Amino acid sequence: MDFQLVSDYKPRGDQGRAIGELVSGIHAGEKHQVLLGVTGSGKTFTMAKVIEELNRPVLVLAHNKTLAAQLYHEFRQFFPNNAVEYFVSYYDYYQPEAYIPSGDLYIEKEATINEELDKLRLSATRSLFERRDVVIVSSVSCIYGLGDPDAYYGMLLLLKKGQRVRREDITRKLVEILYERNDTDFRRGTFRVRGDVIEVFPTYDENAYRIELFGDEVDSLSQIDPLFGTVKQKYARLPIYPKSHYVVQPQKRQAAIDSILEELAWWEKELESQGRLVEAQRVHQRTRFDLEMIKSVGYCHGIENYSRHFSGRLPGEPPPTLLDYFPRDFLIFIDESHATIPQLHGMWHGDRSRKQNLVDYGFRLPSAMDNRPLRFEEFEARTNQLVYVSATPGPYELTKASGVVIEQIIRPTGLIDPEVEVRPVRGQIDDLLAEIRERTKKNERVLVTTLTKRMAEDLAGYYTEVGVRCRYMHSEIETLERVRLLRDLRKGEYDVLIGINLLREGLDLPEVSLVAILDADKEGFLRSTGSLIQTIGRAARHVHGKAILYADRITDSMRQAMDETSRRREIQRAYNEEQGITPTSVVRAADMALAQILKAEYADLTEETDAMPEFQSQAELDAYILKLENEMREAAKVFEFEKAAKLRDTIKELRTKEFLFV
Repeated sequence: MDFQLVSDYKPRGDQGRAIGELVSGIHAGEKHQVLLGVTGSGKTFTMAKVIEELNRPVLVLAHNKTLAAQLYHEFRQFFPNNAVEYFVSYYDYYQPEAYIPSGDLYIEKEATINEELDKLRLSATRSLFERRDVVIVSSVSCIYGLGDPDAYYGMLLLLKKGQRVRREDITRKLVEILYERNDTDFRRGTFRVRGDVIEVFPTYDENAYRIELFGDEVDSLSQIDPLFGTVKQKYARLPIYPKSHYVVQPQKRQAAIDSILEELAWWEKELESQGRLVEAQRVHQRTRFDLEMIKSVGYCHGIENYSRHFSGRLPGEPPPTLLDYFPRDFLIFIDESHATIPQLHGMWHGDRSRKQNLVDYGFRLPSAMDNRPLRFEEFEARTNQLVYVSATPGPYELTKASGVVIEQIIRPTGLIDPEVEVRPVRGQIDDLLAEIRERTKKNERVLVTTLTKRMAEDLAGYYTEVGVRCRYMHSEIETLERVRLLRDLRKGEYDVLIGINLLREGLDLPEVSLVAILDADKEGFLRSTGSLIQTIGRAARHVHGKAILYADRITDSMRQAMDETSRRREIQRAYNEEQGITPTSVVRAADMALAQILKAEYADLTEETDAMPEFQSQAELDAYILKLENEMREAAKVFEFEKAAKLRDTIKELRTKEFLFV
């Protein structure tokens, strides 16, 4: 199926030129291209138009989950009839396994898996197997080890209507691909059997499958609602993918066990020859225990550390990742590339240093080192054609693209980059407070960036005490909570959001008219030229946008950022005069919820019920109560229990209240 871009919006400003140049470059075989798109210029729409023109599978790479969530939401709106998927780390909480020699402290791996994120990851790989009209929005999780795509696809259960197969063979295969039989608690990753009917609830879908047999023949294949059992659609053929990406064929499992035993024998001798008897005994016990678990249940805690043996890779060979699931002609957009590229560079080094201690002290076999993210050069080798998207592209992107940059500076809305003002650090907190109060009177929002988490928290506490509605956000705030914070800021639940670095790239907050950068003259990563331009750009979607830099001196970074902002202001102003455009603020619905993940989280339960009508007779009152009772039952049926409880209380009030009918 081809990509179908659904939007009333047409390319404006320099979007048309940027789209044309990108498409021409890709057709010409250019491996690297840079799109310099300023905040609010419609970079996401440009990417969507390029995707529609090319009709290739696409990976959109973002450097944090919040930006990935926003991009996922936007691409789903642009391509409602195509497969837009979300692939990020499925951990709500993750404490990796580690050993600290200085304190002889071993830290067990501890993680809380978000079932919905896990489902979306599996849905992403399923889509890549079944279709080409796929856009996957991913964080850097895409360079971490994933199950071998050949093994994963090779283990699927493929059923066809009219196929001759025994019920026992189907159930045995389902167990083999890690589904559990559970006839009472039907949930993701389980199946149940009722006579000649087998129902399977896959891990990658919201709906379940029903397999109906007539003797040893498949009579019917259908998709069903897992709660009500109603049939949604019928199939002529039905693939059922394994429960997990980490699934292996039984014959490969035994070969992997033999390989692990060989490595264990070799590594024990190595440790003993070095006089490290404690480490040799430790690795022997831990590995033997894991092998017994694998033999018994096909799985063990930390099985990913043996992934090299299960996939048959050689020592040092890179692990399979999401990139290996894509066809060869896929396209990558690296959004906010100036931040994403350095992150891709750093992933391998951090993982390596932690694993080295585990291996050296007998907690893991050396093969655990091969369960790792890709090195940057390995990532490069797995890419096809790339487009780097940023308002401040870094030296890597500019070098790869040979300095050729496709600029998208003109905003279709006519909005001009924010006015930048420098003010002294002395008294910055009280000066900013006065600015905040001016903005809140106009129902506008404010972003404040600080240098430390402590300062963000303390400043939020102080402003709250003096009557400002504000929140803080930094890396310790959970992913889903960050999305909620941004949505609440846009909806006006509060007026000021204070943070450090998370407020820079890609956040689409049209209601923000003021950005304040505290201690702007403290040179460093958070106050570099690129960082300052990005932060200033957060106010570029509002017609009254302004940025205040609190500093006692103008650093080189500040000067360069202000000069670039002035250049962009002049280009936009000239375009507005030529086209007769009056700048207007961006207006966009404040729906930042991940459509599938956060539906229940973001259900608006604070809406007031309809105003109480005037009743002319007892019959009218009884009819109204009956209507509310029906709404209450419907709400309970779809698990909207808060709404049902509110309706129940209203009904109770109506029944006890005395009415004087005219």
